[in-house]
Amino acid sequence: MFDHLEIRVLPPGPRSAAQVRFWVNGEDVVGEAVHEGGRGPHPARVLPVGRPSPLRATDEARRLELGEPECGGGCCGFLAVVVQRFGEIVQWSDWEMPRKAPLDPDPYPLPEFHFDASQYDAELARAEADRSCQV
Repeated sequence: MFDHLEIRVLPPGPRSAAQVRFWVNGEDVVGEAVHEGGRGPHPARVLPVGRPSPLRATDEARRLELGEPECGGGCCGFLAVVVQRFGEIVQWSDWEMPRKAPLDPDPYPLPEFHFDASQYDAELARAEADRSCQV
């Protein structure tokens, strides 16, 4: 059974820039991992105009930052994952998790996710085509 990815671009708020959030199996991965005040990456970082998205999965493993705590990640770390394609499967694994505070113990990482490559590619193409919040 495959996991299901949904990419949501959230518009800027009164005190925040536009951001990308990643929902897997109905759960906000960024919200779960980076806690209150955390945010996903700006759309220009992961859904750039005029060049391929770093979210594109290839057979070469690549680490991507998917979120950061309110402090910006410099002290508590970032939410990062390794993205890699294995034939018709896209895998997210080897999570790095931000801490709630700099001296907190390492948080429990998220599980590996395995996406059907065609669903993953279609969702990424849909998100790339939606330029409504690309500011």
